[in-house]
Amino acid sequence: MGHVDAEIALGLTYANTNEDKALTRLFELLRIPSISTDPAHAGDCRAAAEWLERELSGIGFDAKVHDTAGHPIVMATDHSADGPHVLFYGHYDVQPVDPLELWDTPPFEPYVKTAANGELQIHGRGSSDDKGQVMTFVEACSALKAETGKLPVKVTIIIEGEEESGGANLPPFLEKMKDTLGAVDIALVCDTDMWSRDTPAITTSLRGMVGEEIEISAASRDLHSGMYGNAARNPNQLLAEIIASLRAPDGSVTLKGFYDGVADLPDDIKAMWDELDFDPTEYLGQVGLGVPAGEQGRSVMEQVISRPTCEINGMWGGYTGAGFKTVIPAKAGAKISFRLVAGQDPHKIRTAFRAHVTDMLPADCSVTFTSHGGAPAVAVPFDGEYLNRARHALKEEWGKDVALIGSGGSIPVAGDFKTILGLDTLLIGFALEDDAIHSPNEKYNVTSFVRGIRSWIRILATLGSKD
Repeated sequence: MGHVDAEIALGLTYANTNEDKALTRLFELLRIPSISTDPAHAGDCRAAAEWLERELSGIGFDAKVHDTAGHPIVMATDHSADGPHVLFYGHYDVQPVDPLELWDTPPFEPYVKTAANGELQIHGRGSSDDKGQVMTFVEACSALKAETGKLPVKVTIIIEGEEESGGANLPPFLEKMKDTLGAVDIALVCDTDMWSRDTPAITTSLRGMVGEEIEISAASRDLHSGMYGNAARNPNQLLAEIIASLRAPDGSVTLKGFYDGVADLPDDIKAMWDELDFDPTEYLGQVGLGVPAGEQGRSVMEQVISRPTCEINGMWGGYTGAGFKTVIPAKAGAKISFRLVAGQDPHKIRTAFRAHVTDMLPADCSVTFTSHGGAPAVAVPFDGEYLNRARHALKEEWGKDVALIGSGGSIPVAGDFKTILGLDTLLIGFALEDDAIHSPNEKYNVTSFVRGIRSWIRILATLGSKD
């Protein structure tokens, strides 16, 4: 048995033997109602941060609670090992529990329940998002240090308390701590899902986003449609024409330069996705749809996780109340979002959109634009060394090839790590899609927790291997 295999075996044995103690520690953290968006729970957020500081200090980390303009951030380091330096991120804050009456039991009184399908489930707010996931990593570090005396890699842990309420204070904290962090090789985030109950996943890409609000103005006031119809410009119609022009008949987005820098999915990854148990008919059917829209010639899975989009999120103008009013409105507006993939520049997309709208306006009409944020996409190279080491480690634990997937959504911290620290991020989580995060009766399977710990033991040892 090689050194790395022995290290893994020792860590796994410790984790298995101490499973009940790990659950007890998780329950202590889950009992703290660290709701970041509610000022009444500011003390609870600090209590959660201080709890984590004590736990991490107790297993040999140099841990400290750092004050911010909002809730505190916990930073802990163990740089005693040689080799790579990993930065692990998580958050201790949780979503509000409303509506409370829909919870089967009090949300901050965690317990283990046997589900109808026989699964053991940890119930309680934060069990999946993100306290349970954070503690898989902490417990893995604890197991390795207990059995081998040290970690296989240099580790920095940052756990914030505002992820569920905007995370405004994390970027300035990262800027402030850049020199203290030193050279970091890869970021690790445990805030994502498995592909299925027995198939692990690494999220290799997150789409970026550009949000825009437009308001088109025509006449100086609302007009009677019988007196001014035909002769007066109708902002509703103009808005509809502009929105309709954003997509071509084949479903592609028409903005000039929109696809500049967008690469096609590699053939081997496309083949991997084709082998995954994803049924587009079922995916659309569960929301009452049956006909795929979007880009022709692209699979549903490609469209929702690896292709850029343009979506109309809201439209308004004229009279929309009860009854009928024959009015030509003076103004009409819409909210429009663009999900971006690697290679797209949010600034260029915003500029192209505004030019597209402005070019379609008649001389006597005007438009105002309101930005609702923008962030670039994040992508990890499919052939990256750390990605492939993590794939190997996860396969060893789960006995299945890892699903390399993209996320149609955005995780801002991954973008912050890239823009502020120049770091790629491996998003490796053990949640399941039925964990009901942000909803009543949130849960995290005991298997996700226990095998999550085991997975991180394998990943850390494999990242530190010289082989």
